[in-house]
Amino acid sequence: MSPIILIVMLCIIAIFGGGTLFILNKAQQKKSRDRSLSVIRGHMKVEGKKSEKDLQDKRRAEIARKLQEEGKEGKAKKEGGLKDRIIQAGLETSIKRFWLYSFGSGVLSLLLMLMLGKGLLVTFLVTFVGFIGLPRYVLRWKIKRRQKKFLEDFADALEAMVRLLKAGMPVGEAIAMASREFEGPIGEEMSRIYDAQKIGVSLAEATLEAARRMPLTEMQMFATGISIQAQTGSSLSEVLTNLARVIRARYRLKRKVQALSSEAKASAMIIGSLPFLIGSGLYFINGQYMSVLFNTPNGQAWLIGSAVWMTLGCLIMKAMINFKI
Repeated sequence: MSPIILIVMLCIIAIFGGGTLFILNKAQQKKSRDRSLSVIRGHMKVEGKKSEKDLQDKRRAEIARKLQEEGKEGKAKKEGGLKDRIIQAGLETSIKRFWLYSFGSGVLSLLLMLMLGKGLLVTFLVTFVGFIGLPRYVLRWKIKRRQKKFLEDFADALEAMVRLLKAGMPVGEAIAMASREFEGPIGEEMSRIYDAQKIGVSLAEATLEAARRMPLTEMQMFATGISIQAQTGSSLSEVLTNLARVIRARYRLKRKVQALSSEAKASAMIIGSLPFLIGSGLYFINGQYMSVLFNTPNGQAWLIGSAVWMTLGCLIMKAMINFKI
């Protein structure tokens, strides 16, 4: 075979092989491109679903974070400052007037101790209690009494609002009607919410402010439910119905716990009062025998130690039988 023919045949084979490889490469590139496009489309679909799911998760996380912040804020505001506690007690007095009342209570305690001729330490302690302790105890007692009365009528007020909403009345009118129909703390708080709405405050903000004035778990649930309903647009009557059901269930559970713990509370009261009853009986039977505890330094030291240990024992028993729901 001549070299020319061999060179021609090699050129033909090279051209044919190169063309075949070019065609196969093009087909492979097209197939790879199609696969890449399909993967990209599928990835975009997955990313779309993932992004939608992430958006839902983000929304849920945002709501959960908001609920947690509101819960922490409600807990922080529960005790609050002196002004907050005065508002929670439903009093219209100012902080300056409260301090004047405290000063008057301290002066009366001081005069009483001076009239009884007590020692300097006893006079100082009683005056301090009259100035600081007694007014705050009365304020705390009024707060608890107001909160108890609020809880007794709160579920009924919510159900009355639900009936008005189902009848076609707007939310503001339902709140105004509840403020007129219910007396006491319920009427006061609903009236304040309605007045806040009239000046342009949103319902969610007005209920949150009411929850600060009435730092109860049930009121915080009401404010949170209103806030979530304002964001999601769900049925307010359904939210209030479920809330009223939960509040009634919590109230029944509280009453049940009180009934079950009443025996322990009675036992604690009896045990705590026994030393005072026995000491008073011995004092009236044989006053000279008991006077050693009051007239001698050792007896006074024993009395102080006994009072400290009795106080610690009563506090421990109170913590054991005080169930929070």
